[in-house]
Amino acid sequence: MSILFINGSPNKNGNTVRLTKKFLKDQEFKTLNLVDYKIYSYGQNFEDDQLDEVIEQMKQADTIVIGSPLYWHSMSGAIRNVLDRFYGYVDECLLQGKDMYFVFQGYAPTKEQLVAGEYTMSRFAKLYGMNYKGMIAE
Repeated sequence: MSILFINGSPNKNGNTVRLTKKFLKDQEFKTLNLVDYKIYSYGQNFEDDQLDEVIEQMKQADTIVIGSPLYWHSMSGAIRNVLDRFYGYVDECLLQGKDMYFVFQGYAPTKEQLVAGEYTMSRFAKLYGMNYKGMIAE
């Protein structure tokens, strides 16, 4: 079983990565750091956009772990861009049957922030046929 960790933090060795490693324990996984990719906002079309590369790696994984720090009461902009860009672009059956987890890390997140993150990610997983396995938060 292959696991892909999509790190939405600009920090490649920060708390989001630490929490993900703690969650995945001794399992092998591949890390995709969104900070290394050009993924433009919804509605923008540039030739050097790399969303397709991210989608291809998601297609190849059995399990997808999406991690984000808690910024300004929500997930990072890098994760938001990926979610926004999927809409109307990615076939809703493309990731069907894959397991998906959400790692949401922040300093003293409120109940409302956690509920909003959980809602967004569970809806995203459902829309694209993934099995949402839950949120890991700290």
